[in-house]
Amino acid sequence: MRNKMGLIFLIEFLFGGIVPASAQQKAQWVPGQAGLNSGILPDAGLTYANLSINYSADTLKDGKGNSIPVQGTYSFWAIENVVYYVPKAKILGGTFAFQALLPIGNGSFTLPAFGVDAGGAGYVDTWIQPATLGWKLKCVNTWVAYAFTAPTGRFTPGSTTNVGSGYWGNNLVSGTTVYLTKNKKTTANLTTDWEIHRKKSGTNETPGQAFTTEWGVGQLVPLDKKMTRLLQLGIIGYDQWQVTADGGTLTNGLPAGLIPAYSVHAVGLQANFMLPTKNANFFFKYEPEYLAYAHPLGRTFVFGGAWTWSFPRANSHGP
Repeated sequence: MRNKMGLIFLIEFLFGGIVPASAQQKAQWVPGQAGLNSGILPDAGLTYANLSINYSADTLKDGKGNSIPVQGTYSFWAIENVVYYVPKAKILGGTFAFQALLPIGNGSFTLPAFGVDAGGAGYVDTWIQPATLGWKLKCVNTWVAYAFTAPTGRFTPGSTTNVGSGYWGNNLVSGTTVYLTKNKKTTANLTTDWEIHRKKSGTNETPGQAFTTEWGVGQLVPLDKKMTRLLQLGIIGYDQWQVTADGGTLTNGLPAGLIPAYSVHAVGLQANFMLPTKNANFFFKYEPEYLAYAHPLGRTFVFGGAWTWSFPRANSHGP
């Protein structure tokens, strides 16, 4: 009995403190991608969006939510180039869309490392969303999609210059916008992502599955009578959980499943400036995290814009 209690104490010591600081995993989905208008797909045509995401934390939490001593900060920048293609044709009465997310960045997105020399720079993992289907209903816009994350970013086990995750991910994604008023100026929004991972390259470790929600409540404010300039303000947030244990073993031979499951939660603000006649939208988000387990506790800044080149409308009066 005494030996058993000693083993339990050793496991709690190793995985409650030391391991989370050096081997804790984060999800491939970087929170801050969504927020307001999450259920609205672009108009038919080609859309380009550019998102700059900055995450920074000087606090690391263990599996019980207690702070672990760290030196320096953990941070990364991501500049995401997002391309949407939406054809005119309908499928099952809905809108079909294709999305590709091509990011560059510095720092490791999925392995937190605190210190001035943590993380490299370069092209990161590629997100491809080949099949999205969305519907416009009377009071709801919604879509569902399949996506995958390709490990195109540089990754070597144990390296301090990794920018990629080192593994493939499969994603089931959805977005919903509910109009709370008849004039559709007040909305409630929800995006969900479920990640299923493959084994990490060069290791015997398979990161556990993760589930992310990003939500928001927004209010649209016209800035002129012709509705050519619109301001949208809202409260947004995100919640991310590891929902299955890591599989396989760590490089030290210990079971990866003993690492505590992570979760993180944030709430903040979003502002959109929209120019409907120019098919342009600019946005800013700030989301400080208020709770985390086996995960850094920091804040997320996001800013950028989107532009749509719509297909020409058919001439109803003939040539």
